[in-house]
Amino acid sequence: MGDTRMTSGAGRGPGLPPVITCGEPGSFARGVMAERHPALIEQVRDAFPYGPRQHRALDALLREIAHGVVEPLGPGGPDRDLWLEWGKEHVGRPWFDAPFLWGESYFYRRLLGAVGYFDEGPWQGVDPFAPFKRAELRGATVEEELRSLDDLADAHSDERASALLKASLWGNRADLGFRGPSGESAPGEADPGLVADDSAALWSLLPRGSAATVAVIADNTGRELIPDLVLVDHLLEHGRAGRVVLYVKPTPYYVSDAMTSDVVDCLRRLCRAPGEAGVIGGRVWAAMGAGRLDVRTHAFFCAPFPYERMPGDLRAELAGATVTVLKGDLNYRRLVGDRRWPATTPFAGVTAYFPSAVAALRTLKSDVVVGLDRQTLERLEASGRAWRTSGTHALVQVRDPLRAPLRTG
Repeated sequence: MGDTRMTSGAGRGPGLPPVITCGEPGSFARGVMAERHPALIEQVRDAFPYGPRQHRALDALLREIAHGVVEPLGPGGPDRDLWLEWGKEHVGRPWFDAPFLWGESYFYRRLLGAVGYFDEGPWQGVDPFAPFKRAELRGATVEEELRSLDDLADAHSDERASALLKASLWGNRADLGFRGPSGESAPGEADPGLVADDSAALWSLLPRGSAATVAVIADNTGRELIPDLVLVDHLLEHGRAGRVVLYVKPTPYYVSDAMTSDVVDCLRRLCRAPGEAGVIGGRVWAAMGAGRLDVRTHAFFCAPFPYERMPGDLRAELAGATVTVLKGDLNYRRLVGDRRWPATTPFAGVTAYFPSAVAALRTLKSDVVVGLDRQTLERLEASGRAWRTSGTHALVQVRDPLRAPLRTG
């Protein structure tokens, strides 16, 4: 899965805003740790006929989060030594004292350990989130969205490109980890306007006839990954990219995050569909066979750190991309740093370390955000809505190192 050694000391320095933690009563981060994670443990428990060992381990994890301190991984895990190093500042302290990004990542690693994902035996490699992912793929909403591709079949290339980019962006709302115990999406209607929109800058990096290499760091499977694959097809079919590299997680993560097996499931769903969706699925399948679409992974995609600390081998891979597109909320938090940034902090400044031009496509589902102009920020703050965390607002932000950064603030 690649080198896991990370650049040391990156992301630290005087004047940086504080890292977001789960410690503040009433905060979004605390709600995730205190409410969403315990609810997810019960959903996973109910989704499989686990035995007594798994039930005991899940109960112990519940108690530990609510009443105990962070415990180290037990013996035997393939990444135990890594997590002992990554968690040395947090083991033995309350979960709610840990950085939000670290605590969430470690929770998912511990959940996999509790159900025996890494252990030799019958549950090894069994994705605890697979039932939720498969149910979404079989749902009527996916069927409807695939049929809607017929309406774009004869659209002008620019119109089609704009529609597919929006579908990929708003598909990020379909986050199984962002749903309550009922399985329903978070309440609230999507805001048709974006809080930041650098779409034109993204397309300028990918002119027609380009031999560009586009890296896409995926987020969720299902209703997000299918639009991502359709957008990838458009880039390749209409000459805006010569090659696409799709990066996915090496293990189950954050409920609906995509792995290679999820790419295959989504591609099969596309190929089985009638009409334009099936045609697109066939082209994507062929593109993988020809090496024009390459699926890769790396251990760092499940690491509890910002991308500023990515290891050298991953940095070298991304440096070869014309642009790297990062999908979703978690990738955004890792891209800019999960800190209490003033919202008008320039996006170009906090992503200047990234080894290629970079684009973020994200619906807002956590507190961190940068790159807003002051007028937009004042309008959002005056709305009285939980616009940072409700999933009702979205953004497209781009940093092109060959262009002057956009003015913000």
